[in-house]
Amino acid sequence: MKFFKVLAIAALAILSFGQMNAQSMSPSTKWYWNKGQIVLDTPARPAGQQSALGLTVPKIQNVRVAFVGLGMRGPDAVARWTYIPGVEIVALCDYEQKRAECCQEYLKKANLPPASIYFGAEGYKELCKRPDIDLVYIATDWDHHFPVAKFAMENGKNTAIEVPSAMNVEQCWDLINLVEKTRKHCMILENCCYDWFEMNTLNMAQHGVFGELLHGQGAYIHNLDDFWNAYWKNPEKSPELGWRMQYNMENRGDVYATHGLGPVAQAFDIHRGDRMKTLVAMDTKPVHGPNYVEAKTGVRPTNFRNGDHTTTLIRTEEGKVIEVQHQVMNPRPYDRLYQLSGTKGFANKYPVEGYALDAKSLKEAGVTPKVDDLSSHSFMSAAEKKALEEKYQSPILKKYAKKAKEVGGHGGMDFIMDSRLVYCLQNGLPLDMDIYDLAEWCALAELGTLSLDNNSASVAFPDFTRGHWNEVKGYKHAFASAEQEEATAQLATAITDAQKAISAKAWADYDKATTVEAKNAVSTKAVANVQKAVAKLMKKIK
Repeated sequence: MKFFKVLAIAALAILSFGQMNAQSMSPSTKWYWNKGQIVLDTPARPAGQQSALGLTVPKIQNVRVAFVGLGMRGPDAVARWTYIPGVEIVALCDYEQKRAECCQEYLKKANLPPASIYFGAEGYKELCKRPDIDLVYIATDWDHHFPVAKFAMENGKNTAIEVPSAMNVEQCWDLINLVEKTRKHCMILENCCYDWFEMNTLNMAQHGVFGELLHGQGAYIHNLDDFWNAYWKNPEKSPELGWRMQYNMENRGDVYATHGLGPVAQAFDIHRGDRMKTLVAMDTKPVHGPNYVEAKTGVRPTNFRNGDHTTTLIRTEEGKVIEVQHQVMNPRPYDRLYQLSGTKGFANKYPVEGYALDAKSLKEAGVTPKVDDLSSHSFMSAAEKKALEEKYQSPILKKYAKKAKEVGGHGGMDFIMDSRLVYCLQNGLPLDMDIYDLAEWCALAELGTLSLDNNSASVAFPDFTRGHWNEVKGYKHAFASAEQEEATAQLATAITDAQKAISAKAWADYDKATTVEAKNAVSTKAVANVQKAVAKLMKKIK
């Protein structure tokens, strides 16, 4: 009788969540209690699909990219990509036509041909159907991340999606199935994995500087009071509230986990020798959110879901613990925590960057400790920290750091992220973050909601690899040989030069055109001309 009573309660919970129009809860999620723990069903891998671990696609020498979503982050992405050789910006799309058209200025400034313009609620669909696009770069509001990516992949495109790239577990499984079926990439655009401290610290961890990692922390702590009103306001849904506050009102839990979780998960070799096994979440009551909504609308919400602060604890298969925090409501200094604690040492980014190693590890790391001045009881001095970072500087930073500082984008990490994506596509390599990373980092939202709505119950973490989490031993970035790198770089520069050679005429024709259709025809012709030039370049190489 007790068994059936528990099932009935679970069924009621599923029904009530389904009626709530809350995006972080999958309408199709099925779960049950097992020894006091919430367990989600893992769907069987459909026939004809295979694991996407280590997935590669044929080399894309000229990466033809289309941008969808040009509100807050999208325009900066367009600007950054004009600095990457071997990239052709083919199309620009936003719900609002003017936003898409404004981004043409970045192309004109870079002496690159104009892109085609798409707009409206379904403008992305026409864009995705084009045969001359290799990659769709998605920076829309959260609600549109998944539908745009799904349609793009169904039309044979590689995709890169801003965070969070999937809003619930159902979307995670759908994207996994699309990648495994189409053999196209779907990358989460988690820029915080490319910040300086995180990259160097990851390299140290991979070289054993901290010993065996046991505990990690990550967070997104960022008071958004100055930004809530700047987010796009969907005229059909929230004309008074920006979409992000609306989302926090409708959903509970860590709805923005990837900035904090991503870099820690890489250091912990998640689905590359270890996996996240179980989690519990706790939150405070909502205070600031309801106050904000009342001030904006004149009506105090009675059903504001998200607490001001959420904390999630994750235990891995290997007995390690990761803590993730989410706090966007209250006045606190910006903080992503990023803390790694191991058997031989410790790394901490916020609020003070520092490393602490035991004496033996210091010597092994090539740092000479001073008597009674340096030990694992305190952070090493600035000079010793610098020496440690120089010894273990990430090879990715060696390649991109200088240019990244010039171009910018959250201090340069956005440019490094984009450059690595292009590098891997041009060299036919596995991407730095695969579809299973995307699913694991984004699933924290719904899994945490299940925990919170059930009195902070333990939730079993799904194995999104479906049994393959222990096949790859250790997280690693992929690199081409020095010879291949050089050849690819030379070709990329030649491709960009070919675009610049036709840019002036293309812009003259574009500016003469009087309709969107006519302007897009000019852009499409420019793409075809570049493709002819690329074909000639390839013949010379062969």
